[in-house]
Formats: sequence, C-alpha cells, structure tokens
Amino acid sequence: MEQVSKIAGWLINGLAVLGVAAFGAAASVTVVDVVGRRFGYPIEGVVDLVQLFVVTGAWLTMPFAFFTAAHVSVDFLLSVMPGPLMIPLKLLAATASLVLVALMLWQGYLTFETRTMFGDKSQQLGIPIAWYWYPLLIGLAVSLLAIVMELAVSLRRELGYE
Repeated sequence: MEQVSKIAGWLINGLAVLGVAAFGAAASVTVVDVVGRRFGYPIEGVVDLVQLFVVTGAWLTMPFAFFTAAHVSVDFLLSVMPGPLMIPLKLLAATASLVLVALMLWQGYLTFETRTMFGDKSQQLGIPIAWYWYPLLIGLAVSLLAIVMELAVSLRRELGYE
C-alpha cells in the first residue's frame, strides 16, 4: 500500500508541476506576443495557445489541491469541533467530493466524445479540440484518486495512526 501511495503522490505532484509549467507557458506566450506586437512580430494563434495552456494548468493542478486539502474550507468551525465529529464530517465531505468529481468526469467525457466526433479544431491554429479536453479528463480522473488519498491520510491522522 505504501508503494501505491508513493506512486500516486508522484503522479499528483507531477501533474501539478506540468500544470504550473502550463500557466508559465501561457504567461510567457502572452508577454512575448505583447513585445512582438511592438516590433511587428505578433505570435500567430496566441489566443489558441493561451487558452490551451490555461485550461491545461487549471485541470492538471486540481488533483494537487484535493491531495493537499488546499481547497477553501471553514477552518474556524473545524478547529473547535470535537474529534469524534471530525471523522463523519470528513467522510461526508469526501463522499460529496467524489460524487461531484465523478459526475463532472462522466459529463466531461460525454461532452468530449460529442466535441471530438467531428474532428473539431481550434479557430486560429487548427489544434484538435481533443487537446483542450485531455487535461480536463486527466485532471478529473486523478482528482478522484487524490480525494481518496487525502481522506486516507486525514483519517489516519484523526485516528492517531500518524
């Protein structure tokens, strides 16, 4: 189990690094385009590229947020809550997260199939539309794993196994 946990952590962290790199790429392309326009050399298809990088960054960093419990929470209530109530609350929150993310993945996949059925491409550069959907599907699928992993760590902590 320890080995699975380690591999899952590497996957989640690796995707987060790729996501942050994608955000950096979006910023870099934007800056280079702005400077290039000043000299008459704009980047062709900058909108397509920035959209692809931002979408990629957002979805690939999402599992890391679940894994590190970095989403917005109501800490001031949790800090005064008695220990025995924490476990059911964490189970309820994880269950709700799993259901919501699973529904998003399912609906995302159905939309992905519809959008890619006809070979749609981006308007400026002709990037296959599927490339905009892959990060979403990967991010949501790995988020399911991250939710389970964070719940396991959290429960171990609450039960005193760490």
